[in-house]
This record gives sequence, structure tokens and C-alpha cells, in this order.
Amino acid sequence: MWSLPAALSLLLLLLLLQAPPCRLQSPSPAKLRLVGPGSRPEEGRLEVLHQGQWGTVCDDDFALQEATVACRQLGFETALTWAHSAKYGQGEGPIWLDNVRCMGTESSLDQCRSNGWGVSDCSHSEDIGVVCHPQRHRGYLSERVSNALGPQGRQLEEVRLKPILASAKRHSLVTEGAVEVKYEGHWRQVCDQDWTRNNSKVVCGMLGFPSEAPVKSLYYRRVWNLKMKDPKSRLKSLTQKNSFWIHRVNCLGTEPHLANCQVQVAPAQGKLQPACPGGMHAVVSCVAGHKESRAEELKVRLRSGAQVGEGRVEVLMNHQWGTVCDHGWNLISASIVCRQLGFGSAREALFGAQLGQGLGPIHLSEVRCRGSERTLSDCPSLEGSQNGCKHENDAAVRCNIPDMGFKNQVRLAGGRNPQEGVVEVQVEVNGVRRWGAVCSDHWGLTEAMVACRQLGLGFANHAIKDTWYWQGTPGATNVVMSGVRCSGTELALQQCQRHGPVLCSHGSGRSSAGVSCTDSAPDLVMNAQLVQETAYLEDRPLSQLYCAHEENCLSRSADHMDWPYGYRRLLRFSSQIYNLGRADFRPKTGRHSWIWHQCHRHYHSIEVFTHYDLLTLNGSKVAEGHKASFCLEDTHCPPGLQKRYACANFGEQGVTVGCWDTYRHDIDCQWVDITDVGPGNYIFQVVVNPQFEVAESDFSNNMMRCHCKYDGHRVWLHNCHTGDSYRANSELSLEQERLRNNFI
Repeated sequence: MWSLPAALSLLLLLLLLQAPPCRLQSPSPAKLRLVGPGSRPEEGRLEVLHQGQWGTVCDDDFALQEATVACRQLGFETALTWAHSAKYGQGEGPIWLDNVRCMGTESSLDQCRSNGWGVSDCSHSEDIGVVCHPQRHRGYLSERVSNALGPQGRQLEEVRLKPILASAKRHSLVTEGAVEVKYEGHWRQVCDQDWTRNNSKVVCGMLGFPSEAPVKSLYYRRVWNLKMKDPKSRLKSLTQKNSFWIHRVNCLGTEPHLANCQVQVAPAQGKLQPACPGGMHAVVSCVAGHKESRAEELKVRLRSGAQVGEGRVEVLMNHQWGTVCDHGWNLISASIVCRQLGFGSAREALFGAQLGQGLGPIHLSEVRCRGSERTLSDCPSLEGSQNGCKHENDAAVRCNIPDMGFKNQVRLAGGRNPQEGVVEVQVEVNGVRRWGAVCSDHWGLTEAMVACRQLGLGFANHAIKDTWYWQGTPGATNVVMSGVRCSGTELALQQCQRHGPVLCSHGSGRSSAGVSCTDSAPDLVMNAQLVQETAYLEDRPLSQLYCAHEENCLSRSADHMDWPYGYRRLLRFSSQIYNLGRADFRPKTGRHSWIWHQCHRHYHSIEVFTHYDLLTLNGSKVAEGHKASFCLEDTHCPPGLQKRYACANFGEQGVTVGCWDTYRHDIDCQWVDITDVGPGNYIFQVVVNPQFEVAESDFSNNMMRCHCKYDGHRVWLHNCHTGDSYRANSELSLEQERLRNNFI
């Protein structure tokens, strides 16, 4: 028979067992991760970080609602399914959560009900796994490299190579030396015991180099031994301290950061055992990036990035450039792109068209690189059209790039903010390195672009020739660089062509070169297909061409005709110009500077917006036309995007990001005057923003070319493409494309 105290105790126990699961109280959401075999970022064993230690979740009561909450917290749209009984392998450490029950509206898993942290009757054979939909949700922007090490979250802050050889010390770019790791604020050397080429590959990737090279180990061992025997050297006493060393590193070679490898800072026995008995520091040799001559072989490129080594990923397939969908996009695949381009590993994989939406096909989706592939095309993937990808899902990357020291050789002074000012450079004058100004003679947008890139400030907004209102740095106002001519691909002004002795027409001071920089820029590209489809010939009477003649839209021979009798033969077409960039395209000058043209009764915001030319096959010009930008406006925007610019009522002019500005074939000056051109084969060329009046993130796609055949009565345009659409040797293979026959 039960005594009263025993019965009360039993009743209390039953009530406790039937009590609803508790909600976990934590100041911030616990971190989640998916781990297990395979490299798919959206599936794996679910693990939770609590009290600095990763642990698993039991599969009791776990279902699709709980999986959906976990997937959303991990940055995915939703969950596809869940997997019980440790399908993704058994975890280690504590089982943090059991009997998890979610409503489905929670923003994190620890907001759901459960038994409480660490309260579980499960074993690791019941570890839950989840499979998320690969689509990232809009709030989840990128996957970044984490340098957290171990459960305590300590960080491997930096990695560097300390040059050992005298020849290596003389170079500004160090590619070979002893590995040093900054850990908890102090630099440590890494023991070379069990050091592998895979470790070297990870270190080189972090430093911006695509691959590693063999090291002359015996030579470096002799150098080490000599230093250890040298009584003046402090090396022997330093190496006996465990705080000098990182004990052991073991990498697979696919990791984006050394902290993702197995890193043992100190021996398991701590201070009782030396950290590197009989060893020496690990030495690494890195291979610098590919030379530009390899660019033709590359089938991948980066676009719209504000810095070197970043941008929207585009691949060349079937003779056409297209984008990569961000479904399944991660740091491992992004690193393959970076190394293929001659950079190091990726430091960030970006989703959701963070660096702008592309144009044309979406070639790839669900890219599944393992990390050992040489090129992105070696990785398993799906066609981009197979799972509903749109350009708002375009993937991008930020790569590790080598520190060339260029950023320390340029600065801005006197501006209203850090993005503008007088350009001051450091150059060698009579054997002494000095700071000084740049002469503004010939200073243009191309040179300003190089300056902003060197400063790490993105694109040039304006190239400024008169900087009298900005105060330069005292002692650095003398001009030390003049005649600067850049091609636009240089990484530093010091790499551009310039005068030997300084020759500046205005001397020093008031008219030094200046810049205004920005991290985003427009990017105009012509719809080549529309040009090909709409081209035709028209014999237009001179009586209808007075206004066009006044605006210089006819060939010079029109000046000598008997007006208004006769006609001009015009090659007419429609043009549609798309803003592919990350900023609106706006005229360089404000409305107060626009020029009123009485004949057509409109304002010109840019005097020459496009060049239309007919060239011989060797590039000589046989006919030309130009189009003044009398109306930059949003003719068409996709659904959900508001038109911002319209020319009516002296309105603001420009082209919004993602919108088109269309010039119909039947408006004045939308032609090339070919009256004086004989029959033959030609190249028809259109160049947008030809004088670089407005900054763009990419000028390589501003030119559009077509093959043109004219027999004196009819014209054929075919193989129309923008300048960056195909490799040069691809054009010949497309000669047999469908011709369009347009009669007068």
C-alpha cells in the first residue's frame, strides 16, 4: 500500500513528465549548421552551437515544420524533407535538443518548444538530418569565410609568408617564405611536421594565389640548422616556447580558410610536451596568377565588381556568355572560379544578384564543385533553365587577391569625403620616394578609373581637372607625374604610360588631377538582336532632312547637294539600350547645362551619346553617323520596377538600373548615311557612350558589331553581337547564321 508522501511524489513525477516542453531562453538565436558526407550546402546532419560547443538534435517528434524553421534560419527558402536515424552520419559531442516541436512561424529553432538544452534520452544513432530547398531567401546575401577556430570561437586572424631568402625580401610581392599565423593577437609560426601540399594550397589561396609549388626543403633545413647554431640568433630560445608555434595543421586542400582545416594550436598534453620537437617552420611557395595571354582560353569572367577579383560570375557556353544561378552556390564552387581566373580562394560567395543582374541565358545551376576541379566546367551542375532560375538569382564572388602594395602608393587629399579629392601618388624622384600631385593634362575617366581601383574605392564617378578648391597635403603639392595615359586595365597609375621628365602645362597646384569615386556604376549594353531584326534601307528626300542636316546626321557630301532636290540613302534601324549596371545612368551635366535644339524642339543632355559607323573589313570608316542624347529615358522597365526618368516637360533624364531606353528606327538621326558607299561587305558598328563622358563599370560591352552585306539595292545584317559576347575566333563559326533580307 502506498504511503501518502510516496503517492504525492509519484503524482508530482507524473505531472512533470506530462508537462509541455519548455521554450529555450537565449539572448540571441543559436547558430545552426549542416554537416556530413558530400558538399551540398543545403543538406546534412543538423547541428546546434550552444555554450561554445557544437551538438546534434534528436529525431524524436522532428518533422517537416521543424525542418522548415531550421532551413529558414540557415538562409534557405524552405525545407524539402527531413532524415531520421543518423542518415548523414552520427555526430559527436552532446545531443543538445530533443522532442523539438515548432509551430512553423518561429525565426529560429531555439524559439521552438523542446525538453531544454542537453535534456535527452537519445543516442547519436538518432541524429536528425534535413534537406532544404537550394533557393536562398532574399535576406540571405552571402556565404562568407569564417575564421573561427574550435568551440571557443577563437580566431586565426591573418596568415602571411615571412621571406627567408635575400632575393625574396627584395620583392614587394612575397610568394615564398615561412608560414606565420596571427592567433589571439600574436604571430606564430607553424610546425612543419606532417605539413602537406594541401596545407600549402589553402595558405596560398588565402594570400590570393591560385596554387602552390614544391619547396626546396633540404635547402631551407640547412638554413634553419645554421640559425639554430648561431649564438647571436634568438631563434633557438624562441622555438622552445610553445607560444611560438602552431602545433599541427591538416587540410584537405578545398578549404577557403586555414581555420576550416583541423588546427591544433598546442599539443594534447599542453605545456608538458614541446610543440615542434625536432621540427622547423613550415615553408610555402605560391604560384602567382595567370598571365593575360591565357585570357582567351578562359571560359569564365567576373562583371560589375567594384574591386579587382570580384563580380557577377559569367561563363561562356555555346559561343554565348551567360550567368550562374545561386541555387547551391557556395564557397567551394566560388573558389574554383577564383583560382581559374588566377586569384586565390573565395572569401565570399554572394547570392541574389548582389553584384547586379546579368543579361541573356542562365547557363548553370546547382553547381557542385568538390574543390579539386581545375575549372568550373569540371564541376557537376544542371542547366540554369531546369529549375526556374531568374537573373535575380545570379551568383557572384569576391576572391582573395595578392597584396601588391599598390594601395600604399596613392591617396586622396582635400575632398569633402574619403571618396574624393586631389590624387597624390608616391614615385621615385632622384632615388628618393616622394609624394606629389598628378598633372591634369590628358587626365580623363580612364585614368580616374585606375586611380579609384588602386585606392580600393571602386569606380570613378568623375575625372576632375580643376582642383583649386581642394587643399592638397602640405609638402606634396608639386607635380611628380605627368602625361598619364592608361588603357583602363592597369592596377595602379604607376603602371600607366607617363612622361619621363615631368612636363605639365600649368605647373603645380590649382589644376592637379582629382577624382570622385563610387562603389557602384551603370553599365549600358545594346540589344544586338533588335538591330539585326529592324535594319532596312530608305531613300529619304532632302526636303525632309533639314533638321537632321542641322544636327550633322548626314555625310559631308550632303553639304554640296542642290537642296531640297534629291535624296539620301539611309541605313535605318531601331536601338534598345539596357542598363545592366548597379547604378542609374545619368547625364554628366545637370539640366542647367543642357542645350536646346530649336529645330527638333528638344534638349541634348549629352552631345554625342552613340556613334554609328560603317567600316571596311580592315576597319577603315566609309560612312558615319552620330546620335545626340536628346532624350535619355526609361522607355520600358520590367514588372515591379518603376520608371524614374522621362523627357516630357523638361523632366529628369537617365536610364534606371534594369530598364531600357529605346530609339525607334523612324526618328531622325537613327541611321547611317550610306549614299556614297558602293556595294560590298562591311562591318556595321554602334558604340554607346563613345567618349566615356559617363562612368560605367564595364566599357567592353559598349560596342556592337554586325556583318553587313550591301549589293547597291538591298542590305543584309547578320551575326550582330556586342564586343564582349564572343571570343574573337568564334565569329567565323557563326557566319552561316540566318540572314535577314531587307528591301528598300
